[in-house]
Amino acid sequence: MRSHYCGSVDASHIDQIVTFCGWVHRRRDHGGVIFVDLRDHTGLVQLVFDPDRSEIFTLAERIRNEFVLQVTGKVRNRPEGTVNPDMPTGEIEVLAQELTVLNTAETPPFQLDDDTVGEDIRLKYRYVDLRRPEMQQKLRLRARVTQSLRRYLDDHGFVDTETPMLTKATPEGARDYIVPSRTYPGSFFALPQSPQLFKQLLMMGGLDRYYQIVRCFRDEDLRADRQPEFTQLDIETSFLDEDAILDSMEAMMVQLFKEVKGIEIPRPFQRMPYTEAIERFGSDKPDLRIPLELVSLTDVMASVEFKVFSGPAKDPKGRIAALRLPKGNELTRKEIDDYTSFVARYGAKGLAYVKCNEIARGRDGLQSPILKFLPDEVITAILQRTGAEDGDLIFFGADKATVVNDALGALRVRLGLDRGLVEGDWRFLWVVNFPMFEWDEREKRWQALHHPFTAPSVGDAKALLDKPGEALSRAYDMVLNGTELGGGSIRIHTQGIQRAVFEILGIGEDEAQEKFGFLLEALRYGAPPHGGIAFGLDRLVMLLTGATSIRDVMAFPKTQTASCLLTNAPAEVSPQQLRELSIQIRKQKKTD
Repeated sequence: MRSHYCGSVDASHIDQIVTFCGWVHRRRDHGGVIFVDLRDHTGLVQLVFDPDRSEIFTLAERIRNEFVLQVTGKVRNRPEGTVNPDMPTGEIEVLAQELTVLNTAETPPFQLDDDTVGEDIRLKYRYVDLRRPEMQQKLRLRARVTQSLRRYLDDHGFVDTETPMLTKATPEGARDYIVPSRTYPGSFFALPQSPQLFKQLLMMGGLDRYYQIVRCFRDEDLRADRQPEFTQLDIETSFLDEDAILDSMEAMMVQLFKEVKGIEIPRPFQRMPYTEAIERFGSDKPDLRIPLELVSLTDVMASVEFKVFSGPAKDPKGRIAALRLPKGNELTRKEIDDYTSFVARYGAKGLAYVKCNEIARGRDGLQSPILKFLPDEVITAILQRTGAEDGDLIFFGADKATVVNDALGALRVRLGLDRGLVEGDWRFLWVVNFPMFEWDEREKRWQALHHPFTAPSVGDAKALLDKPGEALSRAYDMVLNGTELGGGSIRIHTQGIQRAVFEILGIGEDEAQEKFGFLLEALRYGAPPHGGIAFGLDRLVMLLTGATSIRDVMAFPKTQTASCLLTNAPAEVSPQQLRELSIQIRKQKKTD
């Protein structure tokens, strides 16, 4: 139906007869001559309809935006003074000789070049939104990303293998989406939160190297980088240790960025222990492009009588930390108040600060409402430890360590963005040496920081049982620009260690058999040492395209309330379907 794409024609095609198919992007009537910008996924081309060709000119008078056309015409130079340097096809135009209206269109719900359209409208009419060049570019880049990843993994002996969508619940920490079984009334499948157990079974089955670009499902609260259904690059290997897996994944990312973005990423990627990441940045996924760091002051404040500081200083689980902002004394009181409100979202009760005007003048060269509570020697220690200079501002956090880390960690990123402190484009990081367990104060028991199949750094079950709080895991996360791209670990492959982990987590024999019996059974028949990683494909593409939400790189995403405005899902089903599934819906009676 066409000889060329709209964006592929240039001055080299002058005097050629070409045929295009596409949508009317814009129609203009200039003194009897009609101009139409025709659009397809490659771009725009300007069509000219001359009144001398009365039949197609009359037809062109009736076309409107988003009509679907087939047009044949002759390529010619644009008249002098009308060249559009902002368009790849801006040097030429096509004098239309034939016109076929393939389909008409009602006035679209929004103009494609209107950047003010709300997301709800865009998602409701997603098929219109997908015509926007930005969306076309993002989805096509996504396809190139998956091609590059597949190419690397195929070339390195990984086998693309599917795992079940209808399965049993896996312990990923979120609620499962469940599917009722018609053939087993009262029983349910679960949609997989990840293929975790199945990929381990593939290693036990001798597949050696597995990968899959797979859909996963989690019924959890949503945010910019979460969706109820998302895509994961899932990888597992046998007989490789952490160093070998990390090295291979680095090489994959380097190849991806070179092929898709034309960027050379240096290797090796930096590695940082979990405790160091938390201490310096308040986060286990720090954005290393921002040159701001937290500085611990808990010991310095131990002698201060001011309760805001003395309380956390004496609390074994407390922390006092400072965050120095270079040239930060430029901040107004309102800006500081806004940042105080910001950290309140993370549980902080306030945001103390000190403005450093002239440090050489001592206390008189500083400005802060908390100075009167701090002895001179403490002030001196704070300035020395933070490396403060004239013109700087020092923020303080004092509370439970988790609150301080969350609040100042988020403030660090916010300040970096607001103050233009981001340095460089791409900073990869491996975070390693995670704690094996974390203590749940509410339930008074240990929880797995990752999942219960992560191998501990010690291979002795007794040592693990004796001191679970000191155990480190063989887990690792890949972080890029403050976003966790992927996480994985070496897995447990022996029965003794697996049972010890279950015992620490309070999972008894009966519960273990009920939930994971098939995995425990498989461990009895010669499981190899194995490990892997899973990458969030949507997050990766979000970063590569500069999008701020994974919804912008998915063809048909859900809203933040997990609904589909396009199809009106979720929706009720008929009583007959419910009866077939042996499901009864009890409606609550209305009360006055």
